[in-house]
Formats: sequence, structure tokens, C-alpha cells
Amino acid sequence: MHAHNIHVIPTGKYGWVVEVEGEDEASAEYLTQDQAVAAGTEKAKEDGVELFVHGRDGKIRECNTCIKDSQKIKG
Repeated sequence: MHAHNIHVIPTGKYGWVVEVEGEDEASAEYLTQDQAVAAGTEKAKEDGVELFVHGRDGKIRECNTCIKDSQKIKG
């Protein structure tokens, strides 16, 4: 099964959610963006996908490509 990218987006007046593309519901809700980014990064690394961090305005302000440890290039 193909893994889908992950987005950290604002929710309501306060709070942040981690959403996986293609899923109807957010995986979790957090009080701070930092908490949501940490959780989203962990999930993105597990799945080997990209993490998109959105600002309060909804625009993407950061994008990180996360690879699984087993995919790291040895050098």
C-alpha cells in the first residue's frame, strides 16, 4: 500500500492537527504546533513520506522529506 504525505494544519482558533492525505479524519489534535510537528515528523519517518507544515493562514511554510532508517544512504 502506498503511504500518503502528512500535513500539520491549524484547527479552529487554537490547536493543531496531524492529517494524513487520503484519510477523512485527523490522526490527532495538539495544543501547540511544536507538538504536532514532532508527532507528524515521527509518523512521516515511519512511513517514509513528506511532512508539510502549514501556518495559521493555511499556507505551507515548511516541507520535510522523511525517509525510513532502513532507506538511509550509507556513505
